[in-house]
Amino acid sequence: KSGNKRDAGRNGQGRITMRHRGGGHKQLHREIDFKFDKKNIPACISTIEYDPMRSAFIGLAVYRDGEKRYVVISKTAKVGSEFIVSETAPITNGNRLPLANMPVGTFIYNLEIKPGAGAVMIRSAGNFGEVVAQDSGYVHIKLPSTEIRRVIGTCWATVGEVSNDEHHLENLGKA
Repeated sequence: KSGNKRDAGRNGQGRITMRHRGGGHKQLHREIDFKFDKKNIPACISTIEYDPMRSAFIGLAVYRDGEKRYVVISKTAKVGSEFIVSETAPITNGNRLPLANMPVGTFIYNLEIKPGAGAVMIRSAGNFGEVVAQDSGYVHIKLPSTEIRRVIGTCWATVGEVSNDEHHLENLGKA
């Protein structure tokens, strides 16, 4: 966890150049692992935490070799849940594998667009994509927006749905 000073609406000298930006509550930044570059090492979720920077819940993943990383967790994850990042991983919630190894109809999140670049899509609370078709090295994904996008089969994704699916029901209070 690390702190960053908010600089909304300010230029390089720190002067306000765009009015009515900024404020809000102080937030600690948590370094989230979207690369998932620890392959074939099982991990266990030791804590489930609130993150002020995102709508989904995060979990502290403790890998077998002792390393700890924060990850965006799936809807069904509980303390003690295990997952693995592997090409041969079973199709169960929380596991991460290449799109080419997933059957049609699988729900996914934490989707890569470029192989090895890290998850950039389908990361906010309650969202999921669906593997719609496999087609000569490419996989067709139905995004939460209902757009169908073609992604190369060597890109990775996590099986399941993003946690905190009741996020959209939160009452914000006054207008």
